[in-house]
Amino acid sequence: MANEFNPIKSVDGVAIRCPSHYTYKLEDVSAADSGRTEDTMMHKEKVGQLVGIELSWQNINSAEASALLNAFDPEYIMVEYFDLKRNDYRTSEFYVGNRQAPMYNARLDVWTNLSFNIIERSGV
Repeated sequence: MANEFNPIKSVDGVAIRCPSHYTYKLEDVSAADSGRTEDTMMHKEKVGQLVGIELSWQNINSAEASALLNAFDPEYIMVEYFDLKRNDYRTSEFYVGNRQAPMYNARLDVWTNLSFNIIERSGV
């Protein structure tokens, strides 16, 4: 299911299938009163950073898609993932965004893809 090249080592301690698409995103979190003033100066007031990851699996069958949906189903999950900023694997708590899976061929039981984002629950 998973292999040594998988950027997602585990979800809640369980290995998962290697995604076809993995996009690492590092998002700044700004203070509530940050923003641009009338003199056009931006006052970002960065208070932290969060990791977001876009994931998708291409051409999967219903059993594989179901296993992935169930692995990422809890409200919060612990994910061991490759963190580009650290250049190493890291474990952090995430929540999952909306999931989508367009059907490709019902007769062959093939889905075009299953895709969703995971977002770090608490930043650093």
